[in-house]
Amino acid sequence: MSELTLMQKKYSLWKQGLCWLLLLGPFFFLSYGQVNLYTATRSDIGSIVFNWERAIPFMPWTIVPYWSIDLLYGISLFICTSKQELTRHGCRLLAGSFIACVGFLLFPLKFTFIRPDIQGMFGWLFYQLELFDLPFNQAPSLHIILTWLLWLRFRQHLTRSARLVNGAWFLLIALSVLTTWQHHFIDVFSGFIVAVAISYVIPIKDRWRWKVPSSHELCLAAKYFLSSLICLMAGVLIPYGYFLFWPAVALFIVASGYAGLGISVFQKSSGGYLSLSARFILNPYLIGAWFSKQWFSHSLAKTSLIYDGISLGGFPDKTPKQEAVLDLTAEFHRSSGMRRAWCAHPLMDLTVPDIGNISHAVAKLTELKKKHRTVLVCCALGLSRSATVMAAWLVAERHVSSVAQAIDHIKKQRPQVVLTSDHIQLLEHFQEIQCKTSG
Repeated sequence: MSELTLMQKKYSLWKQGLCWLLLLGPFFFLSYGQVNLYTATRSDIGSIVFNWERAIPFMPWTIVPYWSIDLLYGISLFICTSKQELTRHGCRLLAGSFIACVGFLLFPLKFTFIRPDIQGMFGWLFYQLELFDLPFNQAPSLHIILTWLLWLRFRQHLTRSARLVNGAWFLLIALSVLTTWQHHFIDVFSGFIVAVAISYVIPIKDRWRWKVPSSHELCLAAKYFLSSLICLMAGVLIPYGYFLFWPAVALFIVASGYAGLGISVFQKSSGGYLSLSARFILNPYLIGAWFSKQWFSHSLAKTSLIYDGISLGGFPDKTPKQEAVLDLTAEFHRSSGMRRAWCAHPLMDLTVPDIGNISHAVAKLTELKKKHRTVLVCCALGLSRSATVMAAWLVAERHVSSVAQAIDHIKKQRPQVVLTSDHIQLLEHFQEIQCKTSG
C-alpha cells in the first residue's frame, strides 16, 4: 500500500470516527441524563448494598481516573485501523449506553452513601459530576461497561509493556466507581456481565455464521440444551445456587454452536487464540473440556509420528517438539508462551466435518509441511478430527492408494484412533473429488 493510499485511509477513518463521536456523544448525554432525571421523580426506587461495602474508603483523588474515561472514550474512536473495527466498536458503545439505560428504567436503584465535603481541585471535579450525575442510574454501571469496552480497544493497539500500564489505569478506573462512592458493588458486577456480553455478541474481527445442522449435530445440541436447563433449574432451586447460572449460559452457547452457529461461538483466531470475551463466558465449559482432555489422554501417547515428520496428537499443554502446529480444536486456547508456527483451523468436537473444511485443512497442512520439517496435527486427543485430516492429506498427496490404506497406516501408529462410518464415507467422497480434479 502506497503512502498516499495509507494517508487517505487514515483520513477516511478519522472522518468516520468523528461521525461516530457526533452520534455517540449527544446520544449518551441525552439518554443518560433524561433517564437520570426521570428516575429522580419515581417513588419505587430501592437500593442493594452489602454490609462489607461500608468498609470501602472514600478516596477523593480517584475522581481523576473516574473522569479520565470521558477523554479515553473520545480517543478510542480515532485509534481504530479499519472500518470494520471502528464500526463494531461504535456499535458496542451504542449498545452499552442503550442496555444500561434500559436497566436503569427496569431496575431503578439509588446510591445510599453520603459523600463528605471535598475542597480544592478534587472538590471541583466532584461538583462538576454532581451537576450532571444524580445518585441514580446505578445498575448496570455504564462506567464499568465503558471501562471494559475501551480497555479491549486500547490493548489491541499497544505493545506488551504498554498493555500493563494501560491495564493498570483501566483497573484504577474500575475501582474508582467504588472509591468515589459513586456506585455499589451490585452495579459493578452487573456492569461487568453486560460489558462482556456486549463484547462477545459484537466481535471486532469475527462474525457470526450459521449453517443447517445435521441430525447428529442436533442430537448433540439437544444434550447440551438439556444440561443447560438442568444447571438453570438447579441454580433456581438450590439455596445460593445462582453460581450455576454461569455454566448454564456456557452450555446453552455450546448447544447453539451444535444447533447451527458452529465454531463461531468460540471466536477462535487463525493464530489459535479464543477471544477474551469468549473465554470469560464459556469458561465453565472450557474448564470441563480441559479436565476431560486430561482424563482421557493419560493413557495415550502425546504424539504419534505418522508420515515424513507429521505427527498426530492431543492439544499440547506446553510447547511441542514439532516446528509447526495445525490446530483443529475450536475449544482450546493457545498459550501465549507456545513459540511455534501455529495455524488454527477450528472444527467442532464430536462431529464429522464437511468437504470444504477438510479441503482447507489439508491445504493448510500441505503449506505447513513445505515450510517446516516437522508438524503436529492436533485435536483434543488426537483421535478423530486430526486423524480425519491426516488421512485426507495422505490421500491427497498420493502417499496411499485408498482411504482404507490411509486409515490402516494411521492406526498402526496410533491404535486408539476413532473414525466412524461417516468419517470413512466423507474421506471416500474427498478421494473421489481429488481424483476428478487431478484427472
